[in-house]
Amino acid sequence: MILLDKFQIAFKKNIELQLPKEYTFIVAVSGGVDSVVLVHLLHQIQINFVISHCNFQLRGEESKRDELFVLELGKKFDKEVLIKHFETENFAVEQKISIQLAARNLRYDWFATLQENFTPKPCYVLTAHHLNDNVETVFINFCRGTGVEGLTGIKVFDNERKIIRPLLSFTKVDILQYAKQYNLKFVEDSSNASNKYTRNHFRNEILPLIQQQFVNVEENISKNIHRFNDVSELYHQAISHHKKSLLKKVGEEVHISILQLKKVKPLQTIVFEIFKSFEFSSSQVDEIIKLLDADNGSFISNENYRILVNRKWLIVSSINNQLNKYFIIEEETKKFLFDSGTITLEKITNSSNFQISKNLTVITINADEVSYPLLLRKWKQGDYFYPLGMAKKQKLSKFFINQKLSLTDKEKVWVIESNKKIIWIVEHRIDNRFKITPQTKNILKISYLK
Repeated sequence: MILLDKFQIAFKKNIELQLPKEYTFIVAVSGGVDSVVLVHLLHQIQINFVISHCNFQLRGEESKRDELFVLELGKKFDKEVLIKHFETENFAVEQKISIQLAARNLRYDWFATLQENFTPKPCYVLTAHHLNDNVETVFINFCRGTGVEGLTGIKVFDNERKIIRPLLSFTKVDILQYAKQYNLKFVEDSSNASNKYTRNHFRNEILPLIQQQFVNVEENISKNIHRFNDVSELYHQAISHHKKSLLKKVGEEVHISILQLKKVKPLQTIVFEIFKSFEFSSSQVDEIIKLLDADNGSFISNENYRILVNRKWLIVSSINNQLNKYFIIEEETKKFLFDSGTITLEKITNSSNFQISKNLTVITINADEVSYPLLLRKWKQGDYFYPLGMAKKQKLSKFFINQKLSLTDKEKVWVIESNKKIIWIVEHRIDNRFKITPQTKNILKISYLK
C-alpha cells in the first residue's frame, strides 16, 4: 500500500473521528521535505487548511529563501499563508535559554495566539513530526532521565495544546520516497547538518552508529513506544492508588502521614510522582525523603510550595496560603524553622548571676509555667495577653495601636502560646504570667532569627 493510501486511512481513523463537527486546521510549514509532503498529502485527500511559517531570522538569506518558498507553496495549492518574524536571538538572551528552546517557545506561543483568533473553533495545528523524530525523542529522553513518561514518545494528538501530528507513524524514508514519487520541491535547512544541537547530534552521529549493530532499530523502538504507553497507563493507575491512600486534603493544605509514606515501595518513585504535582523536581527527591526523619519544623520549599514536617505529618501548602500559619513545637525541639526565620529553644537552670535579656529577639521565661506542645502562629483578632509589668489583660489589637504598628507590620506578627496562653508576641513583648521571679528554678530561653 502506497503512502497516500496509508495516510488517508490513518487520517480518517485516528484523527477525523476525534474531531468535532466544525474546526480549523493550520499546518506548520518550514519548507523542508517533511512539511511539504504533509501539505501535499492533505491537499490530495481534500482537507482544507491554512499554512503558517515561522521565520526565526537565524540563518540570514537562507531564512528569507525559506519564507519566499513557503509563500510560493501557498500559491501553488491556493492556500492562505501566515508569516511570523521572530527576534529569536534577543529573546533567548532575555530569557536566558538556548536558541533551540527560544525558537520552540516562540513557535508554540504564536500557534496558541493563532488558535485563539481563528474561526471556527477549535483550531488545530498540524505539524510534520514523523517516526524518526519520535525515535530521537525517546533516545534523548532516556539519556536525560525523564522517567517512564519520557519513553512514551510524542503523541499523535496533543489535546491540551490542540496539536496533531498526522505523519507520526511514517518514517523519513517513506517521506523522501513520496517526495521523489511526486517530484516535490523543498528547501534544505543547513543547520540540520550542525551537531552543536542535541537532536542533530543524535540524528547524525549516534543513531547511525546504533543502526550498524541493530538494523531494525527504528521499527523496534516504535514497537517499544507502544509498549511503554501501555506500561505508562498501568504505572499511573498504581500512582493514582498510592496518592488516594496517602494524600489527605485539609482545607488548603495536603497532609501526608510520614509513617505511611515510609512504608511504600518503591519510595523514590512514589515520592517523585507525589511531589512533582507541587513543582518539586526529581533532583529534590532525596531531600524530601530526608524530611521523613527530620526534626519537627524542618521544611523545604520551591517558588510556590513548601513541604513542612509537623509532628508525624508532612504538610504541603502554597507559599502564599495565609491559612497555613501555625506550627507545633514539641518539648524536645531545640531549633525550629518556619516561614519567617528560626526559633531556637534552650533550657537553663536559674542562678544568682543570671541576667534577663533585654533583646527583643531573645526572651527568657519561667520554664516551670510552660506546658507543651507550644503553638507558633500568626496573631488573630480577639487575641489577648498580659503585657510584662501589667496585671490586666490587653487585646493584641490595642497593644499594636500603642506600639504604633502599621497594617503591614501587624500582618507579620507571630505569637507563641502555651495551653492557649500567649507566652510571647515575637519581637515585641512577653506575657507577665511567664516572667522570671526570684522563685523561678528553671528558665526557657527562646531566640528568634529572621
